[in-house]
Amino acid sequence: MTSAPPTLLTDRFGRTVNYVRISITDRCDFRCQYCMAEDMTFLPRAQILSLEEVQEVARAFTELGVGKIRITGGEPLVRRGALGLIEAIGRLPGLRELVLTTNGSQLAQNAAGLKAAGVRRINVSLDSLRPERFRAITRVGDLTQVLRGIEVAVATGFARIKLNAVIMKHRNDDEVVELVRFARDSGTDISFIEEMPLGFVDGRDRSEDFCSSEEIKTALDRDFTLLPSPETTGGPSRYFRLAGSDTRVGFISPHSHNFCGSCNRVRVTAEGRLLLCLGNEHSVDLKRVIRSHPGDTERLRQAIVAAMDLKPERHHFDLTAQPVIIRHMNATGG
Repeated sequence: MTSAPPTLLTDRFGRTVNYVRISITDRCDFRCQYCMAEDMTFLPRAQILSLEEVQEVARAFTELGVGKIRITGGEPLVRRGALGLIEAIGRLPGLRELVLTTNGSQLAQNAAGLKAAGVRRINVSLDSLRPERFRAITRVGDLTQVLRGIEVAVATGFARIKLNAVIMKHRNDDEVVELVRFARDSGTDISFIEEMPLGFVDGRDRSEDFCSSEEIKTALDRDFTLLPSPETTGGPSRYFRLAGSDTRVGFISPHSHNFCGSCNRVRVTAEGRLLLCLGNEHSVDLKRVIRSHPGDTERLRQAIVAAMDLKPERHHFDLTAQPVIIRHMNATGG
């Protein structure tokens, strides 16, 4: 990877976009309660970007100065050919950092390949350390399999590994201290995430389950000393350093600490929609551009540049209302 060229992507609010999250599949081997419905209908193969089209989109972004790409899903490692695609993206000129978000189910067998492909950092979803609760939240997940994946990834030697935990009241909010201890003992970082109201969820009220970052930090302050840190990974986490440890504790707070003013990222869904904001439907159909004009990389770049004018100033999440965003998180790209 090389130093990224100056970015050509600036929105009408003066924010520079230098980070893109690309979903390579909407499919997942888990069914996490906050991410999707239990009985999901996934996109037909013809409706999602081919591996070659994903690579074309990634190349267009790096040519426009984007230096950081995160590969997401669904669960990206369930897609056939994922490792080869990730390796090809990792070789793109101008790419500064290639990272991955995963549920950890496929990590043990893929960690070495991901490291060889150029992935520098990995985020692993881990919402509970209690097997029965983990299965309840994920509906089908095997905690032992995920913990083994984290162990192998740590031994493989990635620059950083971060755990992501979506915290919900009455479901897993009593585990935040336990999760930080696990992160410290395993040599990883951890970020706590306020649940985002994307898609309809079954059998629960998100407003009743909401747990704010302040509540989580108050609980942690009883057991740990969290030192404010200026460190950033280019995403929305506000980090604290855990005293006496290399572990960083982050908070992603779309409700209580709106981070839109510094937003530097966009998302590409598995079906090729360029989403300008996680909490809005402003988007451009890049798949249509690619398939209507095969091989016309200049037209694709122009479509991406023009889309910056559609990026809204901020999201407006409301946990008390029906979700404004009907798409589930697996369709959005984690």
